[in-house]
Amino acid sequence: MTNNSPQPWERASRLWRFDTAPAETLNEGPLALLRSARVLATRHKYKLVVFTAVGLAFGVAYAHSLPKVYTATATLLLEPRRQAAVSGQDGGAQGLDLNRADSELQIIRSERLLSTVFDTLDLQNNPEFGPRPPSQVSGIFSNFKAVAVGWLRSALPWASTALDLAEARATAVGLGSEAELRKTTDARQAAFLNFARHIEARRLGQSYVIEIDFSSSERDLPAVVANAAVSAYILQSVAFKLQMAISGTEALQWRLNALTAQVDAATTAIKNGALPAIGTPDADARVIGAALTPLSPSGPRTSLIIALGGVLGLLIGLFSLALNLAFNRKIGSAKELARETGVVCLGILPDAGSRSNATWRSDGYRAAMVVGQPRSPYAAAVRNLRTSIEIACSSVRSERSVVVAIASWDAPSGASTLCLSLAQLISHSGRHVTLFKADVNEVPDDATQETSMATNLADILIADVKPEQVIFTHGDCDDIAVLPIHSKNAESNLFADFRDRRVSRLVETARASSDVLLDLPPLTGSTDALALAIHADAVVVVVTEGRTTIDEAIDTIQQLRRAGANVIGTVINRAKA
Repeated sequence: MTNNSPQPWERASRLWRFDTAPAETLNEGPLALLRSARVLATRHKYKLVVFTAVGLAFGVAYAHSLPKVYTATATLLLEPRRQAAVSGQDGGAQGLDLNRADSELQIIRSERLLSTVFDTLDLQNNPEFGPRPPSQVSGIFSNFKAVAVGWLRSALPWASTALDLAEARATAVGLGSEAELRKTTDARQAAFLNFARHIEARRLGQSYVIEIDFSSSERDLPAVVANAAVSAYILQSVAFKLQMAISGTEALQWRLNALTAQVDAATTAIKNGALPAIGTPDADARVIGAALTPLSPSGPRTSLIIALGGVLGLLIGLFSLALNLAFNRKIGSAKELARETGVVCLGILPDAGSRSNATWRSDGYRAAMVVGQPRSPYAAAVRNLRTSIEIACSSVRSERSVVVAIASWDAPSGASTLCLSLAQLISHSGRHVTLFKADVNEVPDDATQETSMATNLADILIADVKPEQVIFTHGDCDDIAVLPIHSKNAESNLFADFRDRRVSRLVETARASSDVLLDLPPLTGSTDALALAIHADAVVVVVTEGRTTIDEAIDTIQQLRRAGANVIGTVINRAKA
């Protein structure tokens, strides 16, 4: 009977597959959003500090550019009185409910009452409510218009007459009495609307207490206007009762005199911007708090504006970082790389030259840090990576030496440095290492050539050299045998087929006496990396943080797997390219 169930590759079945980890549980909801925001803020904390500082600076500048505002408040208690009948007897009690209170509030906000205060105090001529001086934008626009008109006059002489006629027509229209009257009316209306925006009347909750506020940039004006508004409300209430008493047929003289005195006191109070000098028992409200001259400005709230600027700067920074993260596909973290590619991240390599001024050095010099500086973070990261590879290839290690390939998308990813570092670490652990080097120019400086035969893999394939006759070059460490992959002869690189069985026999010959590291060429240059990757027991993909994109990493892994390579994980290199 034929067994149709697919079987895994023999070599892959003996490896611990890192990419078979259980799928991560989806974290949804506000907690996941807050967690992501915290991670993003921690990773880009210095940028957020800059955004917050800029927001605070704008908040300070804006807060100090605002004029100071003073506010005064007068308080009324709605209290309807019993109205005496014209015959001298008490009339029925006037009820006061919530609807009546809202009606009285609308009376205070009415245009009639506000106009009385506005005209009596002659606030139309107050600079705060009058026409504002032109802004800088208007001035710039006017200058631009003047320059444009002058250019038209000089460039187009025939247009000068039309411009003169338009200006003359505008001047003639402006000289008319009707236009002047309209201009005056518009100025008064604009000043009144500006005044109405500064005054506010409101109830305190569901009570019958009404507060009248007025805000101004002048210290003394708010108390004057607030008290005048209270006096105007009292005047309307008392004047109405006076008219009712006069229209009565049997009105008592003492009643008329009392109401007249209250009306005169309220009228004088409006002119003086104060409260009535005598009591007004016939008013439907009682003054429980007069507006006083404010001792300090009520606005702007500098501290609140500055804090708001800082918060807005922080939020704008978070939003810009999130937007950049959404459109920027460059690799930023191991968790993100593992989530997007589905392959576990075996390690993160710090910059080998950040603490030793070795950034400008060659790959061999930086790889020697593993031995020269064993306590450095770079040496510890390479050691952890070697341990992860050993665990992944533990089954193969029990039978024979292992063949590990290091692949990358492009040359600046640091794959050659990582290969040299692993070779240095393995050789100093007491095992021999054979390194197939991708770059022919990166052979160690003191390498010695013991034969005149072909000394690179491409020439070996073209010359059909037997594996037993291949002589490897050695550097400063006799336990590392180096064989370049490419030749300096372009024709040899063109005709060499790295999928040939002779490459497998050469790798197996090297495996018999040592571990083998394949420094694969970048995938962007050629497909030689795909041809060589099938000879390895395990392939590790190296990506550069902040340079390699997620799409490039996924494309690298997919190409290697389609070629038949066993990709066991990725490595993030933080070295400056």
